[in-house]
Amino acid sequence: MNKQSIALTVITLLGAAIIWVLFFWSPVTDQGVKHESLELSATPTGGDFTVEILNKDLSLQDLKGKVVLLYFGYTQCPDICPTSLSLMTQAFNEMNEDELKGVQGLFVSVDPNRDNTARLDEYTKYFHANIIGATAEKAEIDRISKLYGASYRIVESDSAMGYIVDHSSYTYIIDKNGKLRHTLAHGTLPGKIVTVVRELLAE
Repeated sequence: MNKQSIALTVITLLGAAIIWVLFFWSPVTDQGVKHESLELSATPTGGDFTVEILNKDLSLQDLKGKVVLLYFGYTQCPDICPTSLSLMTQAFNEMNEDELKGVQGLFVSVDPNRDNTARLDEYTKYFHANIIGATAEKAEIDRISKLYGASYRIVESDSAMGYIVDHSSYTYIIDKNGKLRHTLAHGTLPGKIVTVVRELLAE
């Protein structure tokens, strides 16, 4: 089997695995508490915000000139967040070097009690260099969540984690001027993400 055949086989298997996770896997914690994806709490309007990343604060305005892919989640999420960030990573991998310079992934944790900026930096680096991990005080997270219609709730459990966080799982695409342009549902495939981003980069 040549290298091209091996690469094609790997891609095919990876694609099949992702489809299985998206549509068939419904994980349950070790104590039977199901991790749920929530719907939006309101129609997203978007808007500026400031979060904490490793060693500094970052506002949406600081990213002006880039297309931003915003996602709310947490690092101990067993299934939904890894799937969404993997799809985002695949989309980035389909972009060329110039395109990557104009795009920024931003993963905002809704679990600030456990997710500090160092942990978030380490977590997002597992996926792609273009994804930054961020968090904020709970009051600011709630304000940002309201702007984007994101929802989350703490679910107590007897698992080793202590609690899980059910949350909505949409990816928000923000244009180079900081305006929310698209809200992509969980499971949106990389090709669609790439198409949307390229349209905004071309504006």
